[in-house]
Amino acid sequence: MLPNGPIKKILVYIDGSEECIAAAQYAIVLAKSFGARLTALYIVNISLLEELVKARIFIKIEEMDYQQDLEQDGKRYLHYISEMARSKGVEIRTELVKGIVNKEVVKKIDELEIDLLVMGELEQIHSRSETFHDEAEITFRKAGCSVLVVKDPERVERIFELME
Repeated sequence: MLPNGPIKKILVYIDGSEECIAAAQYAIVLAKSFGARLTALYIVNISLLEELVKARIFIKIEEMDYQQDLEQDGKRYLHYISEMARSKGVEIRTELVKGIVNKEVVKKIDELEIDLLVMGELEQIHSRSETFHDEAEITFRKAGCSVLVVKDPERVERIFELME
């Protein structure tokens, strides 16, 4: 099906949380409803790993091991989401990249000319300073397209399951 509505290209950001599964389900529903192209993006957060080394929580070899673990997790999540999309007859492109989360998402939005970014629910912010350090929050604010934050995972799952 060719995209024919206002939303032609959707990017869903996958971060390995339960919330990202609901976001993926909703993105699949939207992609099928609009006939939009769907891309799922998982980012290995290199800046977080570097901070852990600087803070002496990790030594360099542990950073490399943890990075490999994160890459494997990312591949598993992307495979799972690909299977969900296929089960609903939706084509999906998946990408795993390394970098700073907000920069990589913004770059991918520009590169693919994305119309809608779909994300899982943002974490509760407890202080103003957390707003400047939370990657999902920064991504939400810097995205150069409309952003849909998915809430109510139980409702989303029901919608997803009912979709043919």
